Amino acid sequence: MNKTAFGCLIAALVAALALSVLFNMAQFAALMGQGIAGLAQPKEKLLEKVEVPGKAGATDKIVHLDLEGVISSMNVGGFLEQALPSVDAMKRSLEQAVEDESVKAIVLRINSPGGEVTASDIIYAAVKKAAAVKPVVVYMDSVAASGGYYVACGATKVVASETTLTASIGVIMDSVNYHELFNKVGVSSQTFTSGAFKDTGSGARPMREDEKAYMQDLVNRMYDRFLGIVSEARKVPKDVLKSTVADGRVVTGRQALEAKLVDKIGYIEDAYTWARELGSAPDATIVKYSAEPTLLGALGLAAARAQSPAKVELNLSSQALPKLQPGMLYYLPGSFVH
Repeated sequence: MNKTAFGCLIAALVAALALSVLFNMAQFAALMGQGIAGLAQPKEKLLEKVEVPGKAGATDKIVHLDLEGVISSMNVGGFLEQALPSVDAMKRSLEQAVEDESVKAIVLRINSPGGEVTASDIIYAAVKKAAAVKPVVVYMDSVAASGGYYVACGATKVVASETTLTASIGVIMDSVNYHELFNKVGVSSQTFTSGAFKDTGSGARPMREDEKAYMQDLVNRMYDRFLGIVSEARKVPKDVLKSTVADGRVVTGRQALEAKLVDKIGYIEDAYTWARELGSAPDATIVKYSAEPTLLGALGLAAARAQSPAKVELNLSSQALPKLQPGMLYYLPGSFVH
């Protein structure tokens, strides 16, 4: 074998080895991203970016967090995690802010119409837990309705803009009935169930009266919990709320103030000022959190995509909202269902 051929062979072997190492690292990163059963994963420390500088030399901080879009339990992971109001991402951010002694208060900006009942409740509980340790000031942006308002009830204080749309205190469950369409085209559905309510909500047949009562009871129970949380947070009796703003309506920030659903009218700067006051940190720097991009994370995302190729669709009619699932309970205004 001549030197040229030998050199090419060595280069090919090195390249193959490098590709093998990268592939194994990607597989390992994907596995770590999913979590290994029985092994605790170390917490990833979020990076800080200065949003509003404080006084020179000041070490105190106010953390600004964002809850944006429809609240969902779906975890995207990777680089897209910061683009959705992930339950885990919000909990992680709140925990780091609470554990950091230099953080004196938290400002949570909410720009969300709400979302899934359980996801909203989990974030509300995380906000309330944080507020028991450090002041949490919620700033309501364009919309903080239904599940968005539910989350706000966990805060220490709530600021809304004059033009904020909020409240929408209520629960909604949607289903589509298409059995008459089936009849027209000559299609039928045969379902075998283990109980009378197992296929409740199926659109292939009319809903029975006992099923309607059953579904309404589920909605009423979730509504009663929502009502109780608002009543406790805002110190307004449940019967007063039910007879005024807790009928599902959306109100402006000014109307919310009059109904005692918020504490003050203002802008994000007013929320910062209030957080500094409540945290006794007048010179504090306002910072935002972001996840640190890593090579393993990038390789893991690439490996996950390689295993499950994504289909890209562009649907302008959906208004970039996630598809709402029939039969699932949501804290959302009715206009977001259809």
